[in-house]
Amino acid sequence: MGHRTFSKLIVRVTIGALALAISAIILSVAILNGFKREIIDKQRGFFGDIVVTKNDLNASYENTPIQLSSQNLKQLAALPQVVDITPFATKAGIMNVDGQVEGVLLKGIDKSYNQEYLQKNIVKGDTLEFSSGGNTQLLISEYLANRLHLDVGDKFIMYFIQDPIRRRPFTVKGIYTTHSEELDKTYVIGSLDLIKRLNDLQENQVGAYQIRITSFDLLENTTQEIDKILPIELEATNIVQQMPDIFNWLNMLDMNDNIIFVLMVVVAVINMVSSLLISILERASMIGVLKALGCPNGRIRQVFLYGSIYLIGVGLFIGNLIAISLYFFQTYTHFFKLDPYTYYVHYVPMDIAWYEFVGLNVAIAIIGLLALFIPAMLISRISPIKVIQFK
Repeated sequence: MGHRTFSKLIVRVTIGALALAISAIILSVAILNGFKREIIDKQRGFFGDIVVTKNDLNASYENTPIQLSSQNLKQLAALPQVVDITPFATKAGIMNVDGQVEGVLLKGIDKSYNQEYLQKNIVKGDTLEFSSGGNTQLLISEYLANRLHLDVGDKFIMYFIQDPIRRRPFTVKGIYTTHSEELDKTYVIGSLDLIKRLNDLQENQVGAYQIRITSFDLLENTTQEIDKILPIELEATNIVQQMPDIFNWLNMLDMNDNIIFVLMVVVAVINMVSSLLISILERASMIGVLKALGCPNGRIRQVFLYGSIYLIGVGLFIGNLIAISLYFFQTYTHFFKLDPYTYYVHYVPMDIAWYEFVGLNVAIAIIGLLALFIPAMLISRISPIKVIQFK
């Protein structure tokens, strides 16, 4: 009775360890994918995927004016992966509100700009309306609104440092938040036409062009295709090239998943091997009798491996059930919260593809089965005479 009780305990520990391993691996992959998706979508939404600028050494906040011919624009738009091409410009300014000043970078857009991403991040007010008073409307971040005590509808003056210094009145049309400190502290969104007037640009000149594509996976190839179309004085730069620090950090996060995978697999394998060894040792006399009756080692080995496969199946089922339950619970409720100014999002995001889910299960099952062949070889070393005599 004592042996059976101990064996049952080992079986339960094995199933629990395997369930813990697969659920931890699935959830860690889902969380990492979720973080990467949220951060990448944030950068893509605000800056686009690819930016076309002047190929020069200008390192200021204001781009050197450029102009794309209608033929170039048609060639770029004809690329199947290109969603839209919109002009923009940037200009440094100083917001002055009741004696309080804040340096910002005005990003000027026009009516062709897709404000869907901005709309998702608006916490108060609305996006820019270019049909009426668009040149004096401004979107500011929640950070700037709190710092300067501004609300939707409030008016203030912004100064633009140039010769001569120019000042323009603005009205807060909307307040947004991206939960990215760098973006929220730096950018305000306004009219491209205003910047063109301030910089005395010609009708078809802009600061740069922002290009969105269908899939982030096509970023590198699309950048090269666009570069081939552009005139030699212009260049295409994607967001990975513009923000290498962020994307290098995201790539480093993959190491965390690899470490978790290795550790959890090691724990699961150790428990499965221990369980099989204990089962073999507890049934040594039975193995000896079977061998004495002429049963081959391979057939006896299959019996124990089938039992181990059952344990793997039960452990994977329970672990997947836990992981799937937590995945959908968090996806639909956002129950587990985060500090958005530390982690860029206000909840723990999750995202995992079906092939990743299946691949992780198959990998765990295969690694476990391969590891079990080592202790199973112990069966061939059991002598029928010795174990029967010992019994």
